[in-house]
Amino acid sequence: IPATCGIGTNMYLAKIALDITAKHVPDHIGYLNEDLYKKTLWNHRPLSDFWQISTGISTRLAKMGIYDMQSVAECPESLLYKQFGVNAELLIDHANGRESCTIADIKAYKGKSKSVSSSQILFEDYTFDKARLVIKEMALNGCQEMISRKLIASKVGIYVGYSKDSRESSGGSVKMVQNTAVYSIIEKYVLDLFDKTTSRDHLIRRLGISFSVLDECAEGYDLFTDYEAVEKEKKAEQAVLDIKSKFGKNAVIRGMDLQEGATATIRNKLVGGHNGE
Repeated sequence: IPATCGIGTNMYLAKIALDITAKHVPDHIGYLNEDLYKKTLWNHRPLSDFWQISTGISTRLAKMGIYDMQSVAECPESLLYKQFGVNAELLIDHANGRESCTIADIKAYKGKSKSVSSSQILFEDYTFDKARLVIKEMALNGCQEMISRKLIASKVGIYVGYSKDSRESSGGSVKMVQNTAVYSIIEKYVLDLFDKTTSRDHLIRRLGISFSVLDECAEGYDLFTDYEAVEKEKKAEQAVLDIKSKFGKNAVIRGMDLQEGATATIRNKLVGGHNGE
């Protein structure tokens, strides 16, 4: 069984030497420095062969007429930042064979929270439909929190507790195809999970939702995603967060928050966000 080895002058080049170069040399040992990287791999295609360039990112680059790392390196940085935001910095560094992160940085790193979660005890027993509305509000709040903390979700889970323990709790979790904090995408997973696992014959008193989170640099989508719509929604949500930060949580509310059974506007006024039975 053959094994491959990657050696580089930084961790990124070592990874690329392992993933690409080592597969095409007789001894299966790849070596790269910045000069060799530019000489041998600047014109390598497809871009998705490179670490941290997903099919979604390469598709977005293709729309800009960029198909290899040399084109990324020579593209005006302002265009890349406009398209990818803060993630453009990493893309630009990697296009030039640079990597600022070191082994010492990794050893010293202390990870942030790996989840974002919330739960609530409802003001009264809720029917399936009314509880479904509240879980949508909770999903939106979770998405806004992730955006504010520059995180994205890879997995979402829900919990449903029933009135007076009339039956065992239900719920579950699902790994998403996309890594995102965009509500319009996450909402579909949450509602599908809620519809499939929640009893329609029992009243509901408790709800919980959780997201397994990653740093936003791991954001990724499938080929069918409308990237322009995603970016537009992210900018809109950031604007909403800025307004709420300045004028209060109820400064901007959704239409669903005005429907019967919605709890968001009331809970926004509670100290600590808690309500007892």
